[in-house]
Amino acid sequence: MSDKIVCFGEILWDVLPSGKQPGGAPFNVAVHLHQLGQSVDLISRVGDDDLGTELLDFIESKGLRTDYVQHGKTHLTGVVKANVDDSNEVTYKIVQPVAWDYIQYDATVEKLVEQAEVFVFGSLAARQAPTRETLYRLLEHANFKVFDVNMRPPHYHKEVVKYLLEKTNLVKMNHHELAEIMAWFGQETDRPTAMQWLATRFDLQAVCVTCGADGAMLWANNQLYRAPGVSVEVKDTIGSGDSFLAALLKGWLAGQEPGEMLRFACATGALVATHQGATPAFTETDVRELLAAQAV
Repeated sequence: MSDKIVCFGEILWDVLPSGKQPGGAPFNVAVHLHQLGQSVDLISRVGDDDLGTELLDFIESKGLRTDYVQHGKTHLTGVVKANVDDSNEVTYKIVQPVAWDYIQYDATVEKLVEQAEVFVFGSLAARQAPTRETLYRLLEHANFKVFDVNMRPPHYHKEVVKYLLEKTNLVKMNHHELAEIMAWFGQETDRPTAMQWLATRFDLQAVCVTCGADGAMLWANNQLYRAPGVSVEVKDTIGSGDSFLAALLKGWLAGQEPGEMLRFACATGALVATHQGATPAFTETDVRELLAAQAV
């Protein structure tokens, strides 16, 4: 087993009023992991079109390999129309079906996942049967499974999310998603109670819930950890949750104290929110400086 992290799922273009930007949660997480010094690969699919070629070029420009990004001739590269009228609550219109709905299973991706230390996936990639079936098969070969819930209505199904929770070791979601999932089970929506219930019900090593400007909470080691929000001037929140997850995983793999990794993750998400777009360039030093400035 290598120390590599594999991210699985959608890569696409976010179409904003200011123009188009590369995106998709697994892609964003992969870019931020790479920027934080982690070894990472991406499994996805693009169309045989100009948008696909541009995406592949962008991925390589960020220092990532495209070896496991498949090329499809029958479906176009993914596009999402993002509404950023409210900078703190971006909404999305996600076109379907597109290339990343048809990620194929083969021996090369199976081997990649089998050898990786961590496998990161979300619920959006499971919206259509072809990619969902590939994901389900890969989960059987993954070592440590990280579920980035990322529920985008109407692109998720309750039963699929429940199934993915059954297969997960660490789950990350926002507070809205936590409340919705608890309602499915008729359970208490008080966040600490809900997180502990989820961890017990699905035998999870960790449950992480982001709370927007209020920071985040982490249930791990049978204990609740909290980190306050980091106050910044927000340009947009696209990619903030993805950078948060990347930073959290960096700390998790390094065996950091949970409270410390949570604070670092909150600062990383805040730093990305001070930029436009999902994948601005930054370093670990930039995050540490932002944290230090908050402490003054």
